Amino acid sequence: MTVAEIVRRSQSAATMTKKLRLAILTSLGAICFAVAQDSPAPAETTSPTPEQTPSPSPSASTVRTVQLRFVPPPMEGTISLGIFDSNDKLVRVLHREAKVDNFTIDENALKTTWDGKNDAGEDLPPGKYRARGYLVGNLKVEHLEKLQTMPTDVYREHISVRLVINPLTSDTRAIMDIAVTSNGKGCFLITTDGLPLLTISTAANVPWASIEKNDEKSADIWLGAEGNIEHLRVSNIDKMMAFDCGFFELK
Repeated sequence: MTVAEIVRRSQSAATMTKKLRLAILTSLGAICFAVAQDSPAPAETTSPTPEQTPSPSPSASTVRTVQLRFVPPPMEGTISLGIFDSNDKLVRVLHREAKVDNFTIDENALKTTWDGKNDAGEDLPPGKYRARGYLVGNLKVEHLEKLQTMPTDVYREHISVRLVINPLTSDTRAIMDIAVTSNGKGCFLITTDGLPLLTISTAANVPWASIEKNDEKSADIWLGAEGNIEHLRVSNIDKMMAFDCGFFELK
């Protein structure tokens, strides 16, 4: 499936489709890139940095804007995109399970922006960062059964899945480890470095979760506590593809 076909399925505007057709021709040599720039804008407050002290009545501050452009992997699905620091630690989930039309259509790619903050809304220090993510295919979640006790022979913290190779980039990642996590918003299939890939359940703050590979295309998941355990199956886990927007400097 080409990028143009992906956009034709998710965009009704003919002009948008034309732009992404152009992206295939102009971006094969350099698929992903990031440009960091500073631009002044008015704000009500000023966040102190090592070079500046708080002012009781600031009139303006600098807005940090990082522009990210990339050609989406040629497969139908949703996009999860994260920002990683120089130690390859996830510092910001920029997009989670986003559709193609959640992005801006640029002249030669999809475009999004990052404000230089982490997930807690705090300004991150200047330095080198990286944007990378995954195109997640049409994964399917099935509710199989309710259990009173957790099977003793199925506990795994994470499993390895084989990725579809992205033909539009030199990214050669072929294997990815995935796990299950729960927070106040639900239960999610995530990468082991913390990037959410798929919402599994809306049940919040589940005390116990386990994942076990069923076969190369599916995994079984158990959620809950003793007396109330839910057994689910996620299919099509072999339909995921990595993409990388590369490194950039945050000023």
